[in-house]
Amino acid sequence: MPEIINPFDESGFDLANMTGAVNLLPNNYGRIRQMAIFMRKGENTQRVILLDEVNGQLTLLASKPVGSPSTTVKRSKGKMRSFIIPHIPYDDIIMASDLQGKRQAGTADAEYLENIMINRLTSMRNSHAITEEFLSMGALKGIIIDGDGTELYNLYTEFGITAETMPFAFASDVSNVAGKCRDVKRHIEDNLKGDVMSGVHCLCDETFFDSLIDHPKVKEYFLNHSASLNLAGSDIDPRMGFRFGGITFEEYRANAPRPDGTSVPFIGAGDAHFFPLGTSNTFETVDAPADYLDTANTPGQPIYAKQVMDAKGKYVDILTESNPLPLCKRPGVLVKGTA
Repeated sequence: MPEIINPFDESGFDLANMTGAVNLLPNNYGRIRQMAIFMRKGENTQRVILLDEVNGQLTLLASKPVGSPSTTVKRSKGKMRSFIIPHIPYDDIIMASDLQGKRQAGTADAEYLENIMINRLTSMRNSHAITEEFLSMGALKGIIIDGDGTELYNLYTEFGITAETMPFAFASDVSNVAGKCRDVKRHIEDNLKGDVMSGVHCLCDETFFDSLIDHPKVKEYFLNHSASLNLAGSDIDPRMGFRFGGITFEEYRANAPRPDGTSVPFIGAGDAHFFPLGTSNTFETVDAPADYLDTANTPGQPIYAKQVMDAKGKYVDILTESNPLPLCKRPGVLVKGTA
């Protein structure tokens, strides 16, 4: 009788190797990830993070005669806030029927097995990626929503500030769209609180974007923008980076299905969300370690994966999890626009 081989009893399918593999798989979901708004420091080893809020504003220093007492730093009493990092497990299973008839009895077709595992991990990786994109969009809106629709954190409430909303009033032909853009930029500049930025970006739904580019005071600019792309032979969609009033506007139509089958748009109808780019310490994604004994108190990774063989050899569980929390640590820089 030939020896029965356990095709999963290999080092390539342990926690370390599978976690490394799933983190290297292509991530096809995520305009926000692509823009690199949220930094990932990879230093967190706990499931709860603490934020110290201190007024980090620059202070003008007066000159002093040589030998006179120096100006001393005035320390402000900071506030500490805690955030529990969401735990997002997602599992799959490989049954004997997935292999039966696709390899010779008593042998392991490693190439085919790798294909099965890669396909499953890729699909699971994409689900984690679109989930993080959804959480990141929530952080840019100031209200982080879980995948099931429940509210995780209202950053405005957490930091004790009032959300800023800018109605653009596109229905009026005399609405000063450029002036509203300046007001948005000034609000963001005033609320950087010691941070820097390289520009202001806007992600908006199609209703807001169409209302913007059809407005009499904007339409000509958009037509010139589109014509310039055509003359340059560019294949860039003109909806991706239309600049007006010192702000880059981008139509963002991301949506994803929930487990109950309903589809959720990442941005509400007629809404736009403005935020600064090029900040150094405003946006961050914190990863917690996985819920395994061998990862406790270790730096968190974007995603984890491992396999567990059924004691009777009937199936193999593929276990994945991510533990991300995208945060805006200065929610005062966020502005919501309405059409």
